[in-house]
Amino acid sequence: MKVCGKVHKYGDNVDTDVIIPARYLNTADHKELAAHCMEDIDADFVNKVKEGDIMVAEKNFGCGSSREHAPIAIKASGVIASTFARIFYRNSINIGLPILECDEAAKDIKDGDTVSVNFDTGVITNETTGKTYQAEPFPEFIQNINKKGGLIN
Repeated sequence: MKVCGKVHKYGDNVDTDVIIPARYLNTADHKELAAHCMEDIDADFVNKVKEGDIMVAEKNFGCGSSREHAPIAIKASGVIASTFARIFYRNSINIGLPILECDEAAKDIKDGDTVSVNFDTGVITNETTGKTYQAEPFPEFIQNINKKGGLIN
């Protein structure tokens, strides 16, 4: 899977309550969840994000609760982070959200940069600066889960 888009950058410890505030957890509607994604940390996120855009964060992205609502809310975007909280990492695989861990890329890439990402090979290219990074891609069996949209699909 390859994507190219604008970066929406966040720092350390972005928790699931920021990704999708608890007040919206009374719905399982994916579009409704996406409509409120990141609103407590970036109120204009849903108006700025476009298909193919990439979220970049630093350490411990997705910490907090174990609910799958958080990765569902951001499924349209791929995510690159220095590290992911363990439960968010697993939930991302479960629902087919493409993610990569790459500390150098997460630290170097700036908000608003244009980035292309090949989730199959782990190659991340900052089209704005020309710098390339190598993340460890998922093994083929997990890539197949992502391509099918998650475990349930």
